[in-house]
Amino acid sequence: MADINEIAPDIFRISVYVPGIDLQFNEFLVRDDEPLLYHTGKIGDFAEILAAVKTLIEPASLRWIGFSHFESDECGALDRWLETVPGATALAGQVAAATCINDYARRAPRVLADGDTIRTGRHTFKFLATPHVPHGWGASLLFDDTEKVLFCSDLLLQHGNPVPVADSVLDPAFDALEKDQQGPFHDAIPYTTKTAATFARLAALAPRTLAIMHGASFRGDGADVLHRFEQRLKHVQNASNGRAD
Repeated sequence: MADINEIAPDIFRISVYVPGIDLQFNEFLVRDDEPLLYHTGKIGDFAEILAAVKTLIEPASLRWIGFSHFESDECGALDRWLETVPGATALAGQVAAATCINDYARRAPRVLADGDTIRTGRHTFKFLATPHVPHGWGASLLFDDTEKVLFCSDLLLQHGNPVPVADSVLDPAFDALEKDQQGPFHDAIPYTTKTAATFARLAALAPRTLAIMHGASFRGDGADVLHRFEQRLKHVQNASNGRAD
């Protein structure tokens, strides 16, 4: 059974913990005039996530479905949602739409350019094109300007089954960076010539809540957390490639 917690006003974290890999998979439901689901979950988790959504809204009222990049936990169950909710529309950036979603999804997405906004009622969201942050050419993030919540996707991943919201996530996120660097996912978040500027742009939004896909969400000074995570990411990737910071 998915765990459901409100991490900000009308923003709910729906969490499924997978013991075999010691990792949480978190979807986020924004309850508003036009409800928005961020992350669809994997196909195999669709029934469980749908049951959780039913406790928060009438699923038929779901209007928008967002995600960061083309990956099974991000949008694997997209077509299941589009089939179940005929009035729902996916949100996709220009690159993701052209390279993946236009061909994959049963209905065309609403295509958003960098900086576009969308209103769901009380909430106003800004679409942020963030190539290769966390990963993928067509990656993007979403910022709720109303409640100052940044939907972070795979940034600040933490292993384990932590509490829904924490006031400190950097130590477990750093541990995960170091641990994953030794395994097959060592290049999960690349550090490119644009990474620092992308993180600076995210920090400038001054988020008060970081809605994190894997692990506890963070409540507090989001700008400081993002800055410190970027610095550790730079160090870890440079060390891996034999370069000095």
